[in-house]
Amino acid sequence: MAAAKITSKGQITIPVRIRAVLGVGAGDRIEFVELEKGRVIMIPATRSVRELNGMFRGRRSKPLTIEEMDEVIAKRASESR
Repeated sequence: MAAAKITSKGQITIPVRIRAVLGVGAGDRIEFVELEKGRVIMIPATRSVRELNGMFRGRRSKPLTIEEMDEVIAKRASESR
């Protein structure tokens, strides 16, 4: 397990091994996502939005209607409780 110490300014140095796993380096951005109280993950935010263009092309032949979106939202909301 890798560990880091927090400075008085709230900064940390990410260990070399973790930077290699994440594929990040100097100047790259990292996002922190809270999964649950007391548990957070780091995600590299190194990709340009332009790289995402066309990523989901061909996944669905037609756009959803507002009614279809409402149905999916209601279903997922009821499942999460």
